[in-house]
Amino acid sequence: MRPAGVAEQIIASLRSPCMIETLQQVLENSFRIAWDYLEATGELGDPDEAARFLLDSIAVMMGRGERRKLLLSNLAIDAYRRSRAKRSLALVS
Repeated sequence: MRPAGVAEQIIASLRSPCMIETLQQVLENSFRIAWDYLEATGELGDPDEAARFLLDSIAVMMGRGERRKLLLSNLAIDAYRRSRAKRSLALVS
Protein backbone atom coordinates (compact mmCIF):
# COMPACT_ATOMS: atom_id res chain seq x y z
CA MET A 1 0.00 0.00 0.00
CA ARG A 2 1.34 3.39 -0.86
CA PRO A 3 0.99 6.24 1.62
CA ALA A 4 -1.63 8.86 0.83
CA GLY A 5 -0.26 12.03 -0.71
CA VAL A 6 -1.08 15.51 0.53
CA ALA A 7 -3.67 16.07 -2.20
CA GLU A 8 -5.41 12.81 -1.36
CA GLN A 9 -5.47 13.74 2.33
CA ILE A 10 -7.02 17.11 1.53
CA ILE A 11 -9.68 15.51 -0.67
CA ALA A 12 -10.45 12.97 2.04
CA SER A 13 -10.83 15.74 4.63
CA LEU A 14 -13.20 17.63 2.31
CA ARG A 15 -15.45 14.60 2.21
CA SER A 16 -15.91 14.73 5.97
CA PRO A 17 -19.53 13.98 6.89
CA CYS A 18 -19.73 17.08 9.07
CA MET A 19 -19.20 19.30 6.00
CA ILE A 20 -22.05 17.88 3.95
CA GLU A 21 -25.03 20.22 3.61
CA THR A 22 -28.51 19.07 2.74
CA LEU A 23 -30.28 20.69 -0.19
CA GLN A 24 -32.49 22.52 2.31
CA GLN A 25 -29.40 23.93 4.03
CA VAL A 26 -27.88 25.02 0.71
CA LEU A 27 -31.14 26.78 -0.15
CA GLU A 28 -31.39 28.45 3.26
CA ASN A 29 -27.75 29.53 3.34
CA SER A 30 -27.83 30.87 -0.21
CA PHE A 31 -31.01 32.79 0.54
CA ARG A 32 -29.57 34.22 3.76
CA ILE A 33 -26.39 35.39 2.01
CA ALA A 34 -28.39 37.13 -0.74
CA TRP A 35 -30.90 38.62 1.71
CA ASP A 36 -28.25 39.95 4.08
CA TYR A 37 -26.30 41.51 1.23
CA LEU A 38 -29.33 43.22 -0.33
CA GLU A 39 -30.48 44.43 3.07
CA ALA A 40 -27.02 45.81 3.93
CA THR A 41 -26.79 47.68 0.63
CA GLY A 42 -30.32 49.08 0.87
CA GLU A 43 -31.45 47.25 -2.28
CA LEU A 44 -33.92 44.88 -0.65
CA GLY A 45 -37.18 46.61 -1.54
CA ASP A 46 -40.45 44.94 -0.55
CA PRO A 47 -39.51 42.05 1.78
CA ASP A 48 -42.25 39.66 0.61
CA GLU A 49 -41.50 40.27 -3.05
CA ALA A 50 -37.75 39.97 -2.46
CA ALA A 51 -38.15 36.73 -0.50
CA ARG A 52 -40.29 35.14 -3.23
CA PHE A 53 -37.93 36.27 -5.99
CA LEU A 54 -34.75 35.10 -4.25
CA LEU A 55 -36.20 31.74 -3.21
CA ASP A 56 -37.61 31.09 -6.68
CA SER A 57 -34.33 32.06 -8.36
CA ILE A 58 -32.24 29.88 -6.09
CA ALA A 59 -34.66 26.94 -6.34
CA VAL A 60 -34.61 27.07 -10.16
CA MET A 61 -30.80 27.04 -10.23
CA MET A 62 -30.70 24.19 -7.72
CA GLY A 63 -33.19 22.32 -9.89
CA ARG A 64 -30.64 22.58 -12.69
CA GLY A 65 -28.00 21.02 -10.45
CA GLU A 66 -26.13 23.99 -9.00
CA ARG A 67 -25.09 23.46 -5.36
CA ARG A 68 -22.47 26.16 -4.70
CA LYS A 69 -24.16 28.52 -2.27
CA LEU A 70 -22.06 31.60 -3.04
CA LEU A 71 -22.69 31.23 -6.75
CA LEU A 72 -26.39 30.67 -6.09
CA SER A 73 -26.64 33.76 -3.91
CA ASN A 74 -24.62 35.96 -6.27
CA LEU A 75 -26.67 34.93 -9.30
CA ALA A 76 -29.91 35.50 -7.36
CA ILE A 77 -28.70 38.98 -6.34
CA ASP A 78 -27.85 39.84 -9.95
CA ALA A 79 -31.22 38.57 -11.19
CA TYR A 80 -33.03 40.54 -8.48
CA ARG A 81 -31.18 43.73 -9.40
CA ARG A 82 -31.99 43.26 -13.09
CA SER A 83 -35.64 42.62 -12.26
CA ARG A 84 -35.89 45.79 -10.16
CA ALA A 85 -34.10 47.84 -12.82
CA LYS A 86 -36.56 46.63 -15.50
CA ARG A 87 -39.51 47.54 -13.28
CA SER A 88 -38.05 50.97 -12.59
CA LEU A 89 -37.57 51.62 -16.29
CA ALA A 90 -41.11 50.46 -17.06
CA LEU A 91 -42.50 52.86 -14.45
CA VAL A 92 -40.51 55.79 -15.84
CA SER A 93 -41.46 55.17 -19.48
